[in-house]
Amino acid sequence: MLDEDDRKLLRYWQAEPTLSQGELAERAGMTTGRATRRITRMQELGVVKGVGVVIDWGALGYAVEVSLRVTLDKTQGNAFDVFLKEAREVPEVIEVQTFLGRVDVRLSIIARDMAHYQQIYRSRILTLPHISEIEALMHVARIKTSEGLPL
Repeated sequence: MLDEDDRKLLRYWQAEPTLSQGELAERAGMTTGRATRRITRMQELGVVKGVGVVIDWGALGYAVEVSLRVTLDKTQGNAFDVFLKEAREVPEVIEVQTFLGRVDVRLSIIARDMAHYQQIYRSRILTLPHISEIEALMHVARIKTSEGLPL
């Protein structure tokens, strides 16, 4: 689906998302028009979903991150759908992942401090439907984070 020129554009764009299409084209060794057509095609194909901003939550005063492993009561036919719909509504939930296995869902939660986390946990998390078990993992350090691909 992608050729080497597409990969080249993506490599440079991943490394520096603020580059203009002209700058990308120059680095990739092609004209701006050609680069723009390729980028537009990759966006239309869904290869590039968007360009965003990465926020440092710690710089905004969120010092606590907790990962919750949630097992749902699957005796209810719609447990997943209802739980996921309501979990998405909790503003401090920054990530939701589903799994096959003993753990059904993982929620990543940010909070200003432990008191704030406890308030979120008691008032928002424990009120989510169909929870049968929760295991909390306190985030200590993020060693590697990457959404980029080795192109």
